[in-house]
Amino acid sequence: MMRKPVVAGSFYEADPALLARDVSGLMERKKEKIDAAGVISPHAGYAYSGCVAGETLSSIEPKNTYIILGPNHTGRGKPFGIDRKRTWKTPLGNIEIDDELSGAILKGSSYIEADRACHDDEHSIEVQLPFLQSMKKKFTFVPVVIAAADAKTYRGIGSELAKSVKASKKDVTIIASSDMTHYEPRESAEKKDMLAIKKILSLDIDGFLETIEEYGISMCGFAPAAVMMQASIELGAKKTKLISYKTSGDTSGDYSRVVGYAGVVIYR
Repeated sequence: MMRKPVVAGSFYEADPALLARDVSGLMERKKEKIDAAGVISPHAGYAYSGCVAGETLSSIEPKNTYIILGPNHTGRGKPFGIDRKRTWKTPLGNIEIDDELSGAILKGSSYIEADRACHDDEHSIEVQLPFLQSMKKKFTFVPVVIAAADAKTYRGIGSELAKSVKASKKDVTIIASSDMTHYEPRESAEKKDMLAIKKILSLDIDGFLETIEEYGISMCGFAPAAVMMQASIELGAKKTKLISYKTSGDTSGDYSRVVGYAGVVIYR
């Protein structure tokens, strides 16, 4: 069964040649690569967040397997849903779900359930794929939607993911798909985002979640980010790097109501 793209032609080009051109122009080919355990990458339209996503994802070593965690913008389906037994299509080609790893995650998790509905119209995982395809033609991935919950749940899911990755003996990078503050003046958005980013860079999960709540930071993928951080820590990651930060105003020229985009890499 095929999962067709839902934002091709809107968030990014539907024509394969045009998409390949755009993605290539957003990637930094000559950068030294980081062997990343975890990544935060934005998921807006490429005209706005593509430069941050491209710079961030091109900074990491390409892998044969990824776990991609995304928020649930639609509200459909299970709160923690893993897609299985489907091929995901983008204009650049088809990508298979890693059946072995996805099955192990599902079997080993107290939270994650098999579910297609939460993925069918959700764009946050989809928009990462063309960048990964430009880095390595053949790879597999595991898509997981992570809805808002509490710190205990995020830590539990992250621990379970780490255990499944360790047991698989596969070299996996976990990508959390997230934009930062939504629709605030640039000064306010940047101030709030840097507070959250500071906690991410220190791998302070509790502090990160407390900061999100205290300052009302409208980071749509804070839940996937918290899960990714926990999993990365348990996989031995101790170092962090902010690769890029920009806002939609850098593209539109309108700084009165921006969305923030951050690219962070977590590594051993």
